[in-house]
Amino acid sequence: MHGLRLSPELDVLGAKEMDETLVEFIKRTIMKIPITEMMPILKAWDFLSEKQLQTVNFRQRKESLVQDLVLLCEERRASIHDAALLDIIYTQFHRHQKVWNVFQMSKEPGEDIDLFDMEQFKSSFVKILQRALKNVTVSFRDAEENAVWIRVAWGTQYRKPNQYKPVYVVYYSQTPYAFTSFCPLKSNMPLLGQALTVASNHHKIVKMDLRSRYLDSLKAIVFKQYNRTFETHNSTVPLQDRTLELDVHMDSRIIHENRIEKERVQRVTQETFGDYPQPRLEFAQYKLETKFKSELNGDILAERKEPLRCLIKFSSPHLLEALKALAPAGIADAPLSPLLTCIPNKGMNYFKIRDK
Repeated sequence: MHGLRLSPELDVLGAKEMDETLVEFIKRTIMKIPITEMMPILKAWDFLSEKQLQTVNFRQRKESLVQDLVLLCEERRASIHDAALLDIIYTQFHRHQKVWNVFQMSKEPGEDIDLFDMEQFKSSFVKILQRALKNVTVSFRDAEENAVWIRVAWGTQYRKPNQYKPVYVVYYSQTPYAFTSFCPLKSNMPLLGQALTVASNHHKIVKMDLRSRYLDSLKAIVFKQYNRTFETHNSTVPLQDRTLELDVHMDSRIIHENRIEKERVQRVTQETFGDYPQPRLEFAQYKLETKFKSELNGDILAERKEPLRCLIKFSSPHLLEALKALAPAGIADAPLSPLLTCIPNKGMNYFKIRDK
């Protein structure tokens, strides 16, 4: 996160003065930052100078610390731009606290690939939202790998934007993929999709059946980067829960037939999952719709017009690593069902299974 270039931010309200609402927003944002992360986040924010930060006692009670920092922000007359940027940085540090959806865009058949200009993308994105909605705050922060973080705080024609319920978007330039957090107002999603599509020079956008708290794993799945190490940004999860790697030790007294079966299971598991860490997902959901078939006349279920519906959900702190460990642990036969192993390749963890 550190040392990233901060891009200009755009706010269609144009508010410049620090009113009580803005002061309270900055106070709440700083208050939710853990003490251990306070200095790294403030330095990444780069709004308060090193000299100003040296005047603050970071060992005092948090309430007093926050008040001192808020006073410094008031002295510097922080704007909604500055406050929104601090919120983006905090969200980047704690991205795993949100559930991320994946959207895929497409161009018309035969349409040429345009040269991409990030500043033009930002300008176009804001203009599209501004035309449709008077009160909206849009902020940007450039990130690694040609990505941009976008924060949109929604208002209405008569109300100012609610800074406490924004939607976050991560877009990788010159790709058809965007990742969005939960949008509190579903009615705004079509507008957000239109802004993304037009600003990135695409024609259509669809929501993929793929979501997770782990943004980096979603990115690895859609970009086919399975053989890379994934940052989960979840320091609260113990290391053993994060890896869930199963070390199967062979007993020297094991009989020959079992050793051959163990080797087969290990080989099949490696062929299916590879020998690299799996992208991190917490669940996979399967909706089954089927009609009861019977050769017996007059069967009640056979006459039922509505299909039988069933919902199955697999969940784990690290689902794919858990699935990878099932066969070596002797819990399941190898190979596992393709419905379980196809998740990364298909880019899905929501499935609908119907009769053909």
